[in-house]
Amino acid sequence: MIAIIDYGAGNTKSLQFALERLGVSSLLTSNEREIRSADKVIFPGQGAAGSAMKKLHHYGLDKLIPNLKQPVLGICLGMQLLCEHSEEGDVKGLGIIKGTVKRFSNQVKVPQMGWNSIHDLKGPLFEGISSNSYMYLVHSFYVPQLEETVATSNYNGEYSVALQKDNFYGVQFHPEKSSRKGQLLLRNFLNLSQ
Repeated sequence: MIAIIDYGAGNTKSLQFALERLGVSSLLTSNEREIRSADKVIFPGQGAAGSAMKKLHHYGLDKLIPNLKQPVLGICLGMQLLCEHSEEGDVKGLGIIKGTVKRFSNQVKVPQMGWNSIHDLKGPLFEGISSNSYMYLVHSFYVPQLEETVATSNYNGEYSVALQKDNFYGVQFHPEKSSRKGQLLLRNFLNLSQ
């Protein structure tokens, strides 16, 4: 069973439709027992880091998520919240990955919105996806390159467009809106072994 964490800060409908197209049903839930017992967990997110973290605290998910043992995929803000800190509202994140989420400079149009190429791809999420593939992004904040970076993109400089640490994976782009390559990434995530 695939659990999509429901905390009122994610675009969950398009994600559920993308999973349905792969022949997989998912459960939208904030229930601790259901999330713990899922084979895979998807942690979506959009909006501001501060209000998202408040909602995670409200549901007790800030304590639950870092202790999950199955593969977890953070998407967009979900990936950023895996980090320990965000400049957006000076917010403490979940601390799974050591690093600070930063705002793009005023030298570029913010948010970055639309298709951008990804490269330096590493690890099982990118099986069958070639470097310089295009993915769909909408974000004003980014994760700098870290030890856990498994893919980069360039917008006013190189930044992390995907992260991996242990069973935690994160992508800045929206795989559910990224056409065939995004679907392939979701399939790769679903195929990860426990």
